[in-house]
Amino acid sequence: MRNVMPHTIRLRRLPGLALAVLMVSAATSFAHCDTMDGPVVKAAQSALKTRNVNLVLIWVSKKDEVEVKQSFRLALHVRVLNREARQLADKYFFEMVVRLHRAGEGQPYTGLKPAGANVDPVIRAADQALDNSSSETLVKFFPENIRVEVEDRFRDTLSRKKFHRNDVEAGRRYVEAYVALLEYLEHLPARELR
Repeated sequence: MRNVMPHTIRLRRLPGLALAVLMVSAATSFAHCDTMDGPVVKAAQSALKTRNVNLVLIWVSKKDEVEVKQSFRLALHVRVLNREARQLADKYFFEMVVRLHRAGEGQPYTGLKPAGANVDPVIRAADQALDNSSSETLVKFFPENIRVEVEDRFRDTLSRKKFHRNDVEAGRRYVEAYVALLEYLEHLPARELR
């Protein structure tokens, strides 16, 4: 009897553990703002390349601007030292911006993922649709009865995408619509395309 009890207790914990694993893997598969080829890192790369911090400020809340600007200045200063310093400064800046962005979404920061990390095909299709200004391939993921709503939300997000690159508040309105669109799409029943 003594040997059965610990085993029984472990089995009772299994459903909770399974649920936790599923939640973490769902968050990992859908999230792409924490990948090296995600929109936050791309914005941070552009900001460093052009020396314009406004390009990345749109991805963090106003309360985090001071920290981002300080880290940005530090990264610009350090990255000119040598190749290794540049790589380290860039990675530090990317991680800091992604961490602040994730916190702004109410999500934990679990590290910077490599480019090409596991991202839901619907999310990739949404990014491509926004890049191409066409929802044609995106709506094909969804049943007919919800395509109109997907199209409406897509058009709203797309309309906010064109803003002056130094208008941080307009950029934040775009990011807010973008994040809302992706969260909406993640919870819709998508069909597999062959």
